[in-house]
Amino acid sequence: MTRHIIILLTIATCILSAYPQSSRMSDLKKQQKEAQQRVANTSKKLKAAQLSAKKSLSRLNQITAEITLQKKEINKINTEINKLQRQERDLSQKINTLETTLKEKKREYALAIQSIYRQNSGYETLIFLFSANTFSQTIRRIRYLKEFSAWRRTQAEEIKAQQEELVKKRTELAQLRKERKAALDKLQEEAEKLKKKEADQKVVVNNMKKNEKALRSELKRQKEQAAALDRKIEQLIAEEARKSNQKSDTERKPQSYGGYSMTKDEQVLAKSFEQNKGKLPMPLSGRYMIIGHFGRQQHSELKYVQVNNSGIIIKTLPGTEARSVFDGVVTKIFVVPGYNSSVIVRHGNYLTIYSNLSEVYVKVGSKVKTRQAIGRIYSDPEDNNSTLLHFQLWKETAKQNPELWLDK
Repeated sequence: MTRHIIILLTIATCILSAYPQSSRMSDLKKQQKEAQQRVANTSKKLKAAQLSAKKSLSRLNQITAEITLQKKEINKINTEINKLQRQERDLSQKINTLETTLKEKKREYALAIQSIYRQNSGYETLIFLFSANTFSQTIRRIRYLKEFSAWRRTQAEEIKAQQEELVKKRTELAQLRKERKAALDKLQEEAEKLKKKEADQKVVVNNMKKNEKALRSELKRQKEQAAALDRKIEQLIAEEARKSNQKSDTERKPQSYGGYSMTKDEQVLAKSFEQNKGKLPMPLSGRYMIIGHFGRQQHSELKYVQVNNSGIIIKTLPGTEARSVFDGVVTKIFVVPGYNSSVIVRHGNYLTIYSNLSEVYVKVGSKVKTRQAIGRIYSDPEDNNSTLLHFQLWKETAKQNPELWLDK
């Protein structure tokens, strides 16, 4: 019996001693779960903040581009108004001169008629002729009367022509004033649009300043992705140049030391491409807006932000296709994070790069023609289906400003 009691006491002691340990394990698991939940919530918030920053930056870039275009339109209208005002002044002066000349011509005509035909009688004309002292004088008076009659007809025709010219000029002036009023109305309309866009821009900037940390993180991410794209392009260009120089084809010729060795056909293509500078079509079909310009620029609204684009960023509508700006050959198709698919088209020693494609229609080695569709531009579902084409143009390893080459 004593033995049984001892065993029972031992079991009870073990159970009681294990209970606090089990409770602590349960608490630890609960704390671990809560910590994991906090990490997940923090990660979710960070991701949301990053996405919000991305959307805000995209929106700001679009508004800034729209404001730039709006200001250009306003400057264009102002130039047109100034031109119309100058034309108006010149026309007013011509009208004043015509009116003065016409008034004087009418006065001289009236005086001449009054002096010769004071009584407007055929009898007095006969007296004027027969009162001549000699036959020669009579002939001269007859000639004078004929010349006067011709002069009178000429003067009457000139007066009539000047009157018609005056009516025409006054009609032109009325039309100019109508055009100037329409231009002024358009200017007012554009100014109102600009005012609204600037207000929208201010709201976006103020909201972005509230979450500057996420914005800086997004800008850093975009900068790193752009640098990765540039490195990939440089690597592929160097690889192509190296391979072209290794070929034993005697007709191949590089334009610069270590550059891409071109065949005769490629040399002709490169020359033709170069001759079309400023005339190349846009690298997409349909409506567009350039929201990112070539080179290093200080952001107009975010003073701590410097942008350095290797090409241009073109905003367009979802479903838009990228197209080749000139005849060429597809040499590379590759993927870089943040830019989806990219296609390089070679035009001799010139290259055009089309990045951020969701679908590619061509293959490496495909020959493409000017304006041929090469792929569909990606629409970002996380950024209100924002559709951006990143377009670059290189000569060998030197980046070019695409806006100087395109016929916009």
